[in-house]
Amino acid sequence: MLASSLDGRVLCLASASPRRRELLDQLGVPHVLATPEIDESVLPGEAAVDYVVRMARAKARIAHPRGAGLPVLAADTTVVIDARICGKPADAEDAIGMLLRLSGRSHEVLTAVALAAAGDVRHRLSRSEVRFRHLTLAEAIAYWDTGEPRDKAGGYAVQGRGAVFVEHLAGSYSGVMGLPLFETAELLAAAGIAYWPGSATAGAAP
Repeated sequence: MLASSLDGRVLCLASASPRRRELLDQLGVPHVLATPEIDESVLPGEAAVDYVVRMARAKARIAHPRGAGLPVLAADTTVVIDARICGKPADAEDAIGMLLRLSGRSHEVLTAVALAAAGDVRHRLSRSEVRFRHLTLAEAIAYWDTGEPRDKAGGYAVQGRGAVFVEHLAGSYSGVMGLPLFETAELLAAAGIAYWPGSATAGAAP
């Protein structure tokens, strides 16, 4: 569903995530919103990288006809540990189990970003490594009770209360949040979409 007027907008963001909208706002790109309806199930035997890329590209393609003719940007994020994809928790038990699995260990955060424009869909992939300190069961339960983990891949938000668990992060902070700005800027520049209005976008590789 289109959620804004088109006055001055140059891009459609295919996401209901306020975090992705805030990150796109950092680039100064005027945009409208469209929320794609998509089956986010993992295919049998599907690798995590293939999954996030498939989801991001599918979201961009699905939202494109409803993007009022604008290029469509979409992204998908997942947490991976022991080759296991940890998506959004189904319930409290699932979330607490995820948090305890991540406790005291490093995991990978993958975010794919895709741009549908001019009849084509291009994508980029961001990989980051996050290490959690040791968590107690009581902490995991208390964190669930804050309400924050409910719609977050891996059951935590690095930009929110979940930051107290993060001992180390190597890679893209914005990628862990859900929209890697380096890769997003590359896609925008390649499509001729300016970020930082009034400034040159030279330096972003096509």
